[in-house]
Amino acid sequence: MTDFAPDAGFGKKNPKLKSALLQHKPLSPAGLSERLFGLLFSGLVYPQIWEDPIVDMEAMQIRPGHRIVTIGSGGCNMLTYLSAAPARIDVVDLNPHHIALNRLKLSAFRHLPSHKDVVRFLAVEGTRTNGRAYDVFLAPKLDPATRAYWNGRDLTGRRRIGVFGRNIYRTGLLGRFITASHVLARLHGVNPEDFAKARSMREQRQFFDDKLAPLFERPVIRWITSRKSSLFGLGIPPQQFDELASLSREKSVAAVLRNRLEKLTCHFPLRDNYFAWQAFARRYPRPDEGELPPYLQASRYEAIRHNAERVEIHHASFTELLAGKPAASVDRYVLLDAQDWMTDQQLNDLWTEITRTADVGAVVIFRTAAEASILPGRLSTTLLDQWHYDAESSMRLGAEDRSAIYGGFHIYRKKA
Repeated sequence: MTDFAPDAGFGKKNPKLKSALLQHKPLSPAGLSERLFGLLFSGLVYPQIWEDPIVDMEAMQIRPGHRIVTIGSGGCNMLTYLSAAPARIDVVDLNPHHIALNRLKLSAFRHLPSHKDVVRFLAVEGTRTNGRAYDVFLAPKLDPATRAYWNGRDLTGRRRIGVFGRNIYRTGLLGRFITASHVLARLHGVNPEDFAKARSMREQRQFFDDKLAPLFERPVIRWITSRKSSLFGLGIPPQQFDELASLSREKSVAAVLRNRLEKLTCHFPLRDNYFAWQAFARRYPRPDEGELPPYLQASRYEAIRHNAERVEIHHASFTELLAGKPAASVDRYVLLDAQDWMTDQQLNDLWTEITRTADVGAVVIFRTAAEASILPGRLSTTLLDQWHYDAESSMRLGAEDRSAIYGGFHIYRKKA
C-alpha cells in the first residue's frame, strides 16, 4: 500500500489549501476531500507495507545483478528483495516520515548485533530496551537528518524513537484506522482480537460468518463506509472510492470491504498470514503463534544484512528518479498501487521513463483497488505496445496475496 502517488506531492505543503483558508474561499466537497486526504497523508502512514512480498518475489524472479526501483512506504518489501541479492535497489518516497523509517530499518540490519536484536527492535511490542539499543547501536550510524527525526519529539513530548519500545504498528494513519475499526466493532459487540484465537481455517471461517460478516449489515457501518473520508486510513483516496463502489452489485463499498475481509480471514491459515495478525491482534505473531514477515525470518537475515549497503533511499518521485537514469539501466519496477492515484498525463510521463530505462527482460509489477489493470485506454498505445501483460500469472498471484487489500495484481514484461 503506497502512501501517495509518486507524482502527487502529498508530502509537500499545500499552498492552495492555505490560500483558500486565508481568503475564506469555499472549497467544493470534492476539493475539500482531496485536501483532507493530502493533509492526513503528510504524516507517518504505514509502519508496515501492505503488499505481500512473496507474491512480488515470485512475479519478479529477482536475480543477482538485477537493478530495482521501488516505492518505499513501510520498507518491509525492499528488505525482502535484498534477500535475493540484487545489485542495487533505489527506494523512492515523497513522505519524509517513511524516508526516516526506511533508513532506520536498514540501519537495524546493518548495526544491531544479531538477528534476535533486529526482531526484538522491529517486531516485539512492549520492549522498553529498544530505546537504549537505538542510542548505542543505531543513532551514531544514522545520517544527521534521520537521527534528528528519531530524536525529535511527538505531540506528547516523547522522543519519536520511543514508539519502538511500545508498538509502532498501532501508530501511523493505518494503525489509527485499525484501532478505530476495533472500537467500532466492539461497540457492536464484536472483539476483533478474538480472531487470533482461531486454531483452524474452519474456526476462521466461523468467526467471519458469525461475527464479522453481520457487521456490514449494520446501518451505522453502512453509513460510515459510504463516506469517502472513512476509507482514507486504508490508503483509499477519493479517486478510488467510486471505482471500488462500482465493483459491487449494490454499488456499495461496504460489500467490497466485506469481500476483501473475507479473503483476509478465510483464504489463508492464520499461522501463515502476518497481515491478519496486524489487522486483528495489531501485532506480529509470537514464535508459537505463527510466522513473521519474510524480512524478519532467520533464513533471510544474513543475506539482508550483507546486502543492505546496496540500497539507496531517495526523497523523490518515481518519475523524477527515473528521469535521471540512463537508458536500459533498470530491471525491476515496483509501483505498489500508486497509479490508481494518477492522472493520464502522470501515467504517460511515468511509463515514458519506465520504457526508456527498462533493460531487456524488465518487469513492472503493481496493484489496483479494482480488479482490472488501469493502463488500457489511459496509457498511449505507443507505450503500451512495448509491454506484454502477463494476465495468467497476474490473476494467479493476485489470488495468493495474503494482505487481501487489493482487487488486482498486475505484471507487465518488456517485449524483446
